[in-house]
Amino acid sequence: MTSGVHLPSGWVTFVFTDIEGSTRLAQLLGPGYRPVLREHRRLLRDTLARTDGAELLTEGDSFFIAFPDAGAALTACLTAQRALATHDWPAPEAAPRVRMGLHTGWAEPRDGEYASHEVHRAARVAAAAHGGQVLCSAATARLASPLPAGASLLDLGLHRLRGFDDRERLFQLIAPGLERQFPRPRTADAVAHNLPTQVTSFVGRETERAELRRLTAGHRLVTVLGAGGAGKTRLAVELAAGMVEEYPDGVWFVDIATVTDPGLVAFAVAAVLGLRPEPGRRMVDTLVEYAAARRMLILLDTCDAQPAACAELISLLLAGGGGVRVLATSRESFGLPGEVVWRIPPLSVEPRPGGAESDAVALLLARTAAARGGREPAPVESADLRRVVRQLDGLPLAIELAAARLRVLSVGQLAERLDDVLGTLDAGRDAAPQPPRDELGWTGNQQDTVDLVAASRGNAPPTPATRAVQRSAAERHLTMQATVTWSYRTLGPRAARLLRWLAVFAGPVDLPTVEWLLDDDPLDPLSVLVDKSMILAEPHASGSTYRMLDPIRAYAARRLAQAGEERAARDRHLAWSTRALRRAHLGPDGRPTTLSLYALDPLAGEVRAALRWCTTGGSARDGLRLAGGLDQWWRERGLAREGRLWLFRLYGRMAETGEHVPDAELAAAYHMHSLHAGADGEFAEELRYSQQAEAAARRAGDAGLLARVLAGRAAPLVDMGQFADAERACRDVIAWAHEREVAGDALFAVLSLAELLWRRGALAEAAELLGAARPVEAAHPADRGRRSVDMLLGMVALARGDLVAAHEHLLVALRSRMSHGFHRRACDTLHAIAVRSAAGGDPLTAARLFGAAQATRESLRSTPGIYGAYWLERQAALRREMGDVAFDEAYAQGSELGLEEAAALALAVEHPDLGVDSTRFAATGLPTPAPAPAPAPARPAEGCC
Repeated sequence: MTSGVHLPSGWVTFVFTDIEGSTRLAQLLGPGYRPVLREHRRLLRDTLARTDGAELLTEGDSFFIAFPDAGAALTACLTAQRALATHDWPAPEAAPRVRMGLHTGWAEPRDGEYASHEVHRAARVAAAAHGGQVLCSAATARLASPLPAGASLLDLGLHRLRGFDDRERLFQLIAPGLERQFPRPRTADAVAHNLPTQVTSFVGRETERAELRRLTAGHRLVTVLGAGGAGKTRLAVELAAGMVEEYPDGVWFVDIATVTDPGLVAFAVAAVLGLRPEPGRRMVDTLVEYAAARRMLILLDTCDAQPAACAELISLLLAGGGGVRVLATSRESFGLPGEVVWRIPPLSVEPRPGGAESDAVALLLARTAAARGGREPAPVESADLRRVVRQLDGLPLAIELAAARLRVLSVGQLAERLDDVLGTLDAGRDAAPQPPRDELGWTGNQQDTVDLVAASRGNAPPTPATRAVQRSAAERHLTMQATVTWSYRTLGPRAARLLRWLAVFAGPVDLPTVEWLLDDDPLDPLSVLVDKSMILAEPHASGSTYRMLDPIRAYAARRLAQAGEERAARDRHLAWSTRALRRAHLGPDGRPTTLSLYALDPLAGEVRAALRWCTTGGSARDGLRLAGGLDQWWRERGLAREGRLWLFRLYGRMAETGEHVPDAELAAAYHMHSLHAGADGEFAEELRYSQQAEAAARRAGDAGLLARVLAGRAAPLVDMGQFADAERACRDVIAWAHEREVAGDALFAVLSLAELLWRRGALAEAAELLGAARPVEAAHPADRGRRSVDMLLGMVALARGDLVAAHEHLLVALRSRMSHGFHRRACDTLHAIAVRSAAGGDPLTAARLFGAAQATRESLRSTPGIYGAYWLERQAALRREMGDVAFDEAYAQGSELGLEEAAALALAVEHPDLGVDSTRFAATGLPTPAPAPAPAPARPAEGCC
C-alpha cells in the first residue's frame, strides 16, 4: 500500500477481486499473459482504486480495497465488471474473468492495515464467487443505498463460508451489462445432491433395493438394465437418496436423455457439478481433474441416449481417481471393464407372506387412491385390481398408466377392457417421444450449455445482454411450444383432433360435452390426453370434468387453425353455448323455470369465448342471441359495461359482413343495450338505444315485443330526472298494451309506475297497482325470482310506517333475490331493510346494512336509481340520531361484509311482531302475540296491510 493513503474506519466495506482460472489462463497465453494482467490491473485501478476506495494490497491478479461507503463500493465493482466486459482484449479466450466479493463490517485500521475477522469474511465471500460475478454479504446489501441506476441485488440464500461456523446470506449484483447465470456459490455447505424430488411415494422393491445397494457399495460402476417402463430411474434415484450421507462430495443426477450431441455429455455432467470451461482445455479434462480428489456418486440416467459418449466419460472418470462411483441406467450395457450389470425385475404380482398384497397391487392401490383424490379402492374392487396387475406383468409404467386410466374409468370398467390391454393403456402411443428441439436441433435443456461449447472451442460467446434476450425469448416462446409439440407429435389422429377441438372451450367440460363435441366414443382419445397431461381430469361427486391448461389451449387453438378446422369447431362450440344457455332457463321437465343467475355463472366463460368468435369470424346474429341469453346476468354481476362492449363489437361485425339481422332480434338487442347503458350510468346512450329499439320493434310488427320495449322507456327518463314524462310514458304503454291484449309484456312499465307513485307519495294507487301485478310477475319465469312486487310493496309499507308489512315483504324479496343470484337488486333490498331497522329502533344494524349495501353496490359499479336520494336522506337522519362517530364505526363494519354476510345480517333482523311495542297490534287494540316464526309474505290488500 502507498504510504499516506487514508484508511476508512467505522463501517468499512472490504472488496476482494481475482481472476478465475488465472493459472490456466497464464499457461494458455504464455508471454501474452503479462500484457493481459497489466491491462486488467489498469482497468481495475481506474474503476476501483481511483474512487474513494483505499487500495491495500495488489498481488498477482488480486486486489484488496477498503471503501467507507457500501453503495460506492458496489458502484465501483459494477463499473469495473462493465469495463472488463467491453474492453478490446487480444482474443476472446484472453479475456480475464474476474470475481469480486464485498463485505461490510466495523473495523479500525492500525499501522496501515486491518486486523479484523471482517476482512477474512470478505475474502471468503469473494472466494465463493465465479468469474464475472459480484457477490456481497447481507451487511453490505443492507447498507448499500442507493444502488447504482438499474441495479438490484438477488438473494442467493444462506451459505456457510469456509472457516466460519455461522451462515451468511449472499446477494448477487444484477445490472445491465453483467452476466446473470452462474453455478451455485462455492461455499462450504454446497448442496450435497441434486436428486429430483419425487411427487409420488415409492412402493415396494425392498429386496431389489437391498441387492442394488450391496452391489453399489462393492463396485465402482453398476449399470441397471431393463426395458422402457421397468422403473430403472425411479429405483436408482430412490437408492441414491439413501446414500447421500456416504459421499461427502455429493450424489449427482445427470439426465442424458436431454443430450442429443455426444460432445455435450461431459458438459452436462460439468454443469451439474458447477464447473465452467477453462480456456484452452477440454471440458472432460477439467471434469476428470475435479473429480479425481473427491468422493462422490454420479447417477447417469438413460445412458442409451448416448451410449458411446457415456462409456468414454465413465472410463475417464473411473481412471482419474478412486473416489468416484457411477450408477447408470440404460437399455444396454457399456461393456466396460469392472462394470456390474444388474437387470431390474418386474414388480412381484404374488401376495407376500402373511397375505399382504403384492408390490404390484400395492403400487396400483396407491396410484388409484391418488387418481381418485385420496379415496382408496373399496374392498370389492380387490379382485379387479389383482387381475389388472397380472395382465400387466407387474410392469411399473403400465401400472402407473392403469392408475391414470382410473381418472376416467372405474377399476371394474378398466378390468372389463383387459382383453385389449395395450389398446386400453397405449392408445395413441405408437410414436416414441423425442426431446423437444428448436429449428437448429437444440433441445431446451441444452440452451445453458451452448456458451460452454463455444468457449471450449475458442469461439466468442454472446454478450451478456444478447444472451439474456435470446434466453428470455427461448423460454417464453420456444421452450413451451417445443415442449407441447413433443407431446402433440405422439398423439394419434383422434386424440390430436380432440385436443384441437377442446381448445375452443374456455373452461372445464364434462364427459357428455366431450362426447357431444367428438360425436363419437371419447374414451380412447380422452384417455390419451389425460395420460399425457395435456388434459387434466378432475373428479367430482357428479363425475369427472376435463380441463386444459392455458398454454396448451393456446397451442391447440393454433393447431386448430392450421388444420383448417377452426370454423367448424367454433361454430359447434357456439351451438353448445347457445344450447347450454337455453337449458339454464328450463327445468328438468323441459318447461321454463324461475331464472337463477347462479345457473348462468358457470357458462359465462364459454359465452365469452363464443362471443369472441362471433365478433371475429362468426355470425353477429348468433352473437346477439348469445349475449341476450345473459341479459340480466351482465347487469346483476356488475358487468353492464362489458355487455355493452360486446354489443358494440357485434354491431361492427354486422357492418363488416353485411349480415341481415331481423328487426325483432335487433329490437331485443337494442333494448338490452339500453338497460346496460342505464346500469352503467350512460343515460344519453340509454335513451338513444331505447329509441332505436322502439323503431326496430315497430318495423317488426310484434305487439308484445313493442310493449316490452316501450315499457323500458321510463328508465332513461327517470335516470335523467324527467319524472313526470316517465310517469306519462308508463301510463301510455300500460293502456296501449291492454288494448292489444299484451298487458303481461308491459310488466316493467307497471313496476316503474309504482316506483314513481311511491316517490310522489301516491301510496294507495301504488299498492293497488302492485296487487294486480303480482300474478303477472309470477307468470314470468325470467322475472319472478326478482320479487320486484314484494320489494315495492315493502317500500310502500315503509312510507306508511307499517313495519310489519315492510319487514315481511322485504325479507321475501331479499331471500328470493339472493337465492336466485340477483345481486344488484339485493343491494336495494339491503338498503330498504336498513331503513326498516332504523325505524324499528335498531340503528346499529341499520348503519351496518347501509355500509354493506353501498360497498356491494360500488363493487358492482351500479347506479342507485330512483331510490338514491331516499337512501341518502335516511342515512343522514340515522347519522343525526347516532352521532358521527357511532354511525361511521358501524357503517365501516358493514362495508367489510360480503353480500352473503350482509344478507344474513338483514334476514336476522327481528320481526316487529316479536317486539313488546309492536305498532300493528297497538293500533288495532289487539293484544301483542307471543313470539312466533315470521309469517309468509303479507297479503296484498292495498299491497301491504
